[in-house]
Amino acid sequence: MRSLRNSLTALAVILGLAIAVNAGDAATQKSAEAPKELRHQTICPVMGGKIDSAYYTDIQGQRIYHCCAMCAAKLKADPDKYFKEAAAQGILFENIQTDCPVCGMELKDKLITTDYEGRHLAFCSDDCRTNFQKDPAKYLKKMDAESQTQEKKSGDTKDMKSMKDMKGMDHSDQSH
Repeated sequence: MRSLRNSLTALAVILGLAIAVNAGDAATQKSAEAPKELRHQTICPVMGGKIDSAYYTDIQGQRIYHCCAMCAAKLKADPDKYFKEAAAQGILFENIQTDCPVCGMELKDKLITTDYEGRHLAFCSDDCRTNFQKDPAKYLKKMDAESQTQEKKSGDTKDMKSMKDMKGMDHSDQSH
């Protein structure tokens, strides 16, 4: 009888430890999965300086502010790098989309959204959001192509205008 009681006590202790360890793992897993609190952009993703709202790049439906006009070329050369770094830091860029990236329909509101590697994107329907999630690279390339077409039509980008405005400015404190 005594050995049965000892066995049951040992089993209860082992079961209690197993439950405690699992609970600890679950709490750790939940904290690891908890999303970062998103905050608006305040620093240049290229140089790390304070942003100046006069200098920005519109890319993949996002407006990304810079500390100076010279940062635009670096951002455009490797946008994924800067989007991923921003996502890791919980930085939210300004969404400037007017059309759904999947079907091209005008966005009347921005209620259907998803976050993808530093981009906050809006869609006209749940179906379009699902299609985007299946192949994000395809639709981001499409957004890039559309923005380049718009730049060619206007003949002047915001980055170019900013560079023209910079002539004669002292920019010695920036190392690009």
